[in-house]
Amino acid sequence: MKVAVVGATGMVGEVMLQVLAERRFPVTELLPVASERSVGKEITFEGKPYKVIGLADAVATKPDIALFSAGGATSLEWAPKFAAAGTTVVDNSSAWRMDADKKLVVPEINADALTTEDKIIANPNCSTIQMVMALAPLHEKYGIERVVVSTYQSITGTGVKAVRQLENEYQGIQGEMAYPYPIHRNALPHCDVFEDNGYTKEEMKLVRETRKILRDDSIAVTATAIRIPVVGGHSESVNLQLKNDFDLEDIRKILNDTPGVTVQDNTDTNTYPMPLYAHGKDDVFVGRIRRDFSQPNSLNMWIVADNLRKGAATNTVQIAEYLVANKLVG
Repeated sequence: MKVAVVGATGMVGEVMLQVLAERRFPVTELLPVASERSVGKEITFEGKPYKVIGLADAVATKPDIALFSAGGATSLEWAPKFAAAGTTVVDNSSAWRMDADKKLVVPEINADALTTEDKIIANPNCSTIQMVMALAPLHEKYGIERVVVSTYQSITGTGVKAVRQLENEYQGIQGEMAYPYPIHRNALPHCDVFEDNGYTKEEMKLVRETRKILRDDSIAVTATAIRIPVVGGHSESVNLQLKNDFDLEDIRKILNDTPGVTVQDNTDTNTYPMPLYAHGKDDVFVGRIRRDFSQPNSLNMWIVADNLRKGAATNTVQIAEYLVANKLVG
């Protein structure tokens, strides 16, 4: 299995390599790929050194799978070239997510839709992935009318430049800014660029991607996305209005029985999800599950996950695992 990791020197790319090794993905030949300025650099995978190569060279080798985490513009230009060479691309950017001809996949929810014809597969947005992991089983049992979500997102979702900004601000150093304002001791209600409707792209991703993954355009979704000075993962306050009434213990059981979801919900022991403990883990953690007494058939919950792992790298690798297990590649 010849595997290219495009964007191998970036923050998500490095985690992809780590996850591939941890999960013992059947890599027989690894191709670390990056932009021209990184070509020739050396990375380590499973204790062995590998030289970074360029995109054109990677396409020429015709890998079986290419895992992309190199930005939307790179994906738009190069994913079709890999696909034309017979490679199956799993893309972590926003480039293909809302393309009607491309599958938007969270393996636990909708990998069954994948076929050998799918040569470019989209990985959802990090904040969407963790939310739909909790929503999907509840939608199946009760039906979801409406979702109100506020996100509290890690700076790692912006990238290494944002991590440097926070570190500089901690130390009182003037440096390059990833955000228009300081992030240390602050919260920015501004993730990604603003659209004409007053919402940010990040907020609208939660709206559009949720409907596409759950295969239900009738679900009403409204979102507010906030950037906070946290490294370990994204947190979300989610209010759900369901079509049918529910029992809270049944909600907890459904979530706890969902692969990839862990319920942490005991107020007696102050047990609830936090990015501090989600960091480095692949599960989506759900807690503070309680009935919303202001609306019929409604509940609140708190959802936390490591945005670089399940929100990006792990989900990408899981898609690749599904492709291999079901003989859709190679």
